[in-house]
This record gives sequence, C-alpha cells and structure tokens, in this order.
Amino acid sequence: MQTPAEQAVIDSSPSFGIGGLVQKFGWHYQGQTFPIAYETLGQGAPVLLLPAFSTVSTRAEMRGLAQALAPHFQVLAIDWLGFGQSARPRLDYQRLLYLELLQDFVRTVCQPPVTVVAAGHAAGYVMQIASQNPSVWSKIALVAPTWRGPLPTMGAPPSVAAMVRRMVRSPLLGQALYKLNTAPSFLRLMYQRHVYTNPAQLTPEFMEQKYQITQQSGARFAPAAFVTGALDPAQSQADFLTGFQGSTPIMVVIGENAPPKSQAEMAAAAAMPGVQVQRMPGSLGMHEEFATEVAAVILPF
Repeated sequence: MQTPAEQAVIDSSPSFGIGGLVQKFGWHYQGQTFPIAYETLGQGAPVLLLPAFSTVSTRAEMRGLAQALAPHFQVLAIDWLGFGQSARPRLDYQRLLYLELLQDFVRTVCQPPVTVVAAGHAAGYVMQIASQNPSVWSKIALVAPTWRGPLPTMGAPPSVAAMVRRMVRSPLLGQALYKLNTAPSFLRLMYQRHVYTNPAQLTPEFMEQKYQITQQSGARFAPAAFVTGALDPAQSQADFLTGFQGSTPIMVVIGENAPPKSQAEMAAAAAMPGVQVQRMPGSLGMHEEFATEVAAVILPF
C-alpha cells in the first residue's frame, strides 16, 4: 500500500479532473520519485479509466465516463507521466516506461485484478500487460483502440520521426515548433479532422481548456514522444493483437467516423476470437464526445 506521503491530496482543477478526490501516487523510477495524479469517484468494485495519449491528454477527458460509471463502481482515473497534473520531467519517454508505470500503479493503488477502460494508445499498454500477466485485468474495455502514433501512421520512417523528436526536445527550436503545433487554431483543426465529429461542441471555452493543458511547464516532452511513435505500445499489428489471445473478457468499441487506418486497426482487434464488439458514431475522441453512449454499452459488459 502507499505511504501517507504518497497519498497526499493535490489541488483539483475542472480543466484536469473528473469531479472526485484528487490524490498523488509517488512513483519511484530510476532513483527518482515522480508524482502521478489520479482521482477517485464513487464506491464499489474498482474500474480504472485510462485516457488516450495526445498533446492534450488528461484524465478530464474521462469525466463523462467516470460520472456515468460512478453510481455503480469506484472509478479511478489517472494522468500519465508527462501529461495532465502528473510530473512532466525532461525524460527519454519510451513505451517501457509507461508499461512499468501502469503495472506499478495497478499493483499499488488498485490491487488487481481490476476492470479497465482504456482509450486510444492506452489500449495497447493494457493489452501488452494482458499478454505478459493476464491476472492483472478482470475485464477489458477498449474504446477506439490504437497502437501507432501520428507520424508512423502517416508513413514517416523511424529516422525522420527520431529527428522530429530531437528537434522538439531542443531548447529554442523545440519550443517554437511546439508553439506552432499547439496554437488554438491548429488544435481546433486536429479536433475537427480526427477527434470529434460535431464541430458545434468545439466551443471557444472547450478549446481554451485544451490549449491551457499544453501550456504547462515541461508540456512538450511526452507529447513529442507520442507524436513521433516513441510511445507506440506495439511494433506491429501482430504484436498488438498478442494480448487478445488470453481468456480475459474483452470488449472493443469502434468509432465509425475514425480515420480509415485507425478504423482498420480497431476492426482487426474486433475480429479476434471471443471479443465483444460495439460500433457507434465517433472518432478518436469518442470516449469524451460520446461518453454517455459509450458508458451505456460498456455498463452491461
């Protein structure tokens, strides 16, 4: 169990939270301790909510799901290291770091086996753990699951992705590039193209909240790793699908408006034996945009 210091309450913020009790998990990694923000809401059996990786990733995108599930379960939502209200150190962010973080968090805070709802790239980490240690999860719900970052999906070779990652991490040039890619107009364009299906929901207030997420100290390091593929939880589709071969109950929720390449990967996961499948309108941000509808299909599961 955590020590009292590791369970200390940290400040809550509507832009980052789900409306519950905000705490920190002191994660020990390579001789350092990093505060990982997480939040609990409701009572009952635990359900872990994992937000998608993105430039604006926070546990707040799981707010609608959390509030729909909280009358039935104790919901826990986490901010990944480098995102949200968690520490944002200048590290070499790689997939193995997040695999270790997720396993340590579940073992220390959740006490497995636990039900998990994972969005986007978080799904890949859940399935990597499922392939290595199936006893961690009691049930798995994957919402618009992905495993390749934006640049690899666009066909950028690893050498180009690595070059972009180094550029974004550099002190002056990196900050300038990051500023261009987090301008409110650019964020809105990305939301319209890949994340949300209803532009009317992209209000100035909504986009301002997303923009403020990108302005935190150290905010560019982990997102740069995600965009360039360093956080890809699998190296191939076959690698991603390995975790689907166990006996843990799995549901895949497919967004019918997701980009074609992403939708093809979702379909491949849905085609695995024994996987329950739900299809509904939505794109890569369906866990946030259609939270009520997603909750309605995963609650019976």
